[in-house]
Amino acid sequence: MPLSPRSAVTASMLIAALALPQLGSSALAQEARPAAPHADRAKSAAEQTDTVASRAEASPARAELNSLPPDVTTKHSLALPGRTLAFTATAGSIRLYNGKGEPQADIAVTTYKLDGADPRTRPVTFLFNGGPGASSAWLQLGAAGPWRLPIGSSVVASSPPVLQANAETWLDFTDLVFIDPVGTGYSRFVASGDEVRKHFYAVEGDISAMAVVIRRWLEKNDRLASPKYLAGESYGGIRGPKVVDNLQTKQGVGVNGLILVSPVLDFRDLSGSSLLQYAARLPSMTAVARQQKGKVTRADLADVESYARSEFLTDLVKGEADKEATTRLADRVSALTGIDKTVSRRLAGRFDTREFQREFDRDRGRVTGRFDGAKLGLDPFPDSSGSHFGDPSADSLIAPLTSAAVQLTRSTLNWKPDGSYELLNGSVAEQWDFGRGRQPLESTTQLREILSVDPSLQVLVTGGLFDLAAPYFGTQMVLDQLPPTLAEKRVKFVVYPGGHMFYADDAARQSLHDEVKAMMK
Repeated sequence: MPLSPRSAVTASMLIAALALPQLGSSALAQEARPAAPHADRAKSAAEQTDTVASRAEASPARAELNSLPPDVTTKHSLALPGRTLAFTATAGSIRLYNGKGEPQADIAVTTYKLDGADPRTRPVTFLFNGGPGASSAWLQLGAAGPWRLPIGSSVVASSPPVLQANAETWLDFTDLVFIDPVGTGYSRFVASGDEVRKHFYAVEGDISAMAVVIRRWLEKNDRLASPKYLAGESYGGIRGPKVVDNLQTKQGVGVNGLILVSPVLDFRDLSGSSLLQYAARLPSMTAVARQQKGKVTRADLADVESYARSEFLTDLVKGEADKEATTRLADRVSALTGIDKTVSRRLAGRFDTREFQREFDRDRGRVTGRFDGAKLGLDPFPDSSGSHFGDPSADSLIAPLTSAAVQLTRSTLNWKPDGSYELLNGSVAEQWDFGRGRQPLESTTQLREILSVDPSLQVLVTGGLFDLAAPYFGTQMVLDQLPPTLAEKRVKFVVYPGGHMFYADDAARQSLHDEVKAMMK
């Protein structure tokens, strides 16, 4: 049964935020479409994103009509526990051109530089979120920026969007550059027509644009000699390795490290008919059930991880034709997740995320969050035979985060673009071209390649136990396939007791801060 109008819009926006591979029911299942073969390194139209910025614009009147205002630089001082940070903020944009020198898009960029630091040794980190269709506000105001908005479990849609000093800001050890891809934040097209949208709203065009923005920023700020890092969240797991690869091989820019927050690395094992998707989700579903009785750490899930790797897969592969194996599997899943045994047997122990969300606490008319399964909310239509609910762990964040981002940009940073700020632009996800071909979209190929190209490159991967959108065990299964020659002592995976935005928790945010700092040392 299709989603209700409100739920459909909400699902579209939330999928845009975090690139969910398991979509339940809706036309947004296009996210699982396969991508073009990853091995093709031929220079595509995506590489026409850049040209010398001084080249004449073909349509100056139209471009200036749609353009963002000039950059604005402001000075700030932040009093934090044990230290005071004096820094310079610049809110502005970088214009992208096509191969003919015609302006295509203005990409909004927010930069924070620590005053008095040596730019030759001071690291700089470029941060972006996922979607496609999400602005960088999630990482900026949730985890790494100098100011943050509390986005814990007590936040509701009407919570005041009041920013506070972020004691765990990464500005302690790196300058920060937050990038909003076109269609998100205040970033916008300055050219019209379907072709420019098709170019930027596609995997390769997006990767090229992000890499060019990073290179252009480094050139503009004379920071090519600085240690350089990238951080991406969710669909940022697809972007991250691919952008590093583009920088290494096409832009002539080396990268020292990559940080991936709750990433999606491979759509193949998390969607479609893949049996591995059930193994990937089971530990997170079990974590959601166990946390109802008390605090849960990853160590507490050793038994279910072991089961997911062994007997679970064995019985799963036997298929429903083997009734004994199917009943055994369904009953074990019921015991682990708390789902009623009758329901588990009816579904053969094979729960997609949306089914789990509704069945977990259905007797009391509640549903779990998708981005954080530990957060429960009311089902607006508990008496319906279909699913008509949003995400109690994310819907409430949209209003306060949007308002906080607008207030920060326009008041604190004094940059005042016209038009609306797009925290989550559902239309981007709806128009996105995930590619076509025999191989679904993944970035593990590029992850292997960037590790092989630069033996000093470090990778930090993080995730949350209760994340049902990008389950941590699915990430673990992908990372386990990396050859030790590439991964040993260079790829680290840290899992926190939290959801997709695990950094909403104070302890997790501090730990993430410390992990990134240690990586950069």
